[in-house]
Amino acid sequence: MRQGLAEAVLAAHVVVIGFNLFGLIAVPLGARLGWRFVRVRWWRWLHVGSMAVVAVQALAGRACFLTLVQDRLGGGTGAPAPLIMTVVNRLVFWPLPIWAFTAIYAALFAYVLLLLRLVPVSAPDSRRRRRSRPR
Repeated sequence: MRQGLAEAVLAAHVVVIGFNLFGLIAVPLGARLGWRFVRVRWWRWLHVGSMAVVAVQALAGRACFLTLVQDRLGGGTGAPAPLIMTVVNRLVFWPLPIWAFTAIYAALFAYVLLLLRLVPVSAPDSRRRRRSRPR
């Protein structure tokens, strides 16, 4: 049961990492190619918020809360982790000192803030709101 929960937390962690990486690549590429979704307000602020959580945890010298939960759920069972979990863990958790992660996450967060300035979110479309109001 605990191993299954640890695997679910790892899966959620991979989704969050994928979302963050996708945003780092999609925003500048999408701005260049004219993709409208990269200027959608809620999506961009969700990305900024997610990256902020990562950066703040790193600057505070703490591991990601998802990592801590996964470790608590999966640790100490004595059973070997399933192969897929082992492979994904190796992709997600690099053997670097904590200061390296702090520097990387702080730089990536600064990059996300720069992207917010270089590729601003679109203003709400007032025409769409006017049409949707009952007359």
